[in-house]
Amino acid sequence: MKKNNKGFTLAELLIVVAIIAVLVAIAIPIFTSQLEKSREATDAANIRDYYAEISTQLLVDPTFTDNTDVTGAHDTITLSGGKTATYATATGGFTIEVADVASKQTQKEWQIGDVEVGGFTVTAATDYCGNDTITYTFTIAAANAGGNTYLSAIAFS
Repeated sequence: MKKNNKGFTLAELLIVVAIIAVLVAIAIPIFTSQLEKSREATDAANIRDYYAEISTQLLVDPTFTDNTDVTGAHDTITLSGGKTATYATATGGFTIEVADVASKQTQKEWQIGDVEVGGFTVTAATDYCGNDTITYTFTIAAANAGGNTYLSAIAFS
């Protein structure tokens, strides 16, 4: 009588399981790192989006470039997502704050490197705590009457 030898041996199955375990052990940290980078890319895109909306408002309303004493109707504007930007005077220009923005990242500091916003670099060493609500403060410098405005600082609190 002929013996039927179909199937895998226990040793072969153990080797396959061990190989899969090693691949999973390598993949999980890489996946976690990429997930954090995508969260930070979302936060960086949000900063750029708010800055773009604020810049658009400055271009549409010429009184901002002619007068750094922002008062009255210019105290606030509504941004996308229902957020409000609040204007206040500052030395040589004004500041614009976007408060209570929910951050996506979970680690301190940027893992993706420096972030460029409006020609201004937000360094990777910025003490930016993730998983919190934060306030972006854009400092806009303004030249004398009729001059240009430009981003001179971004702060997080």
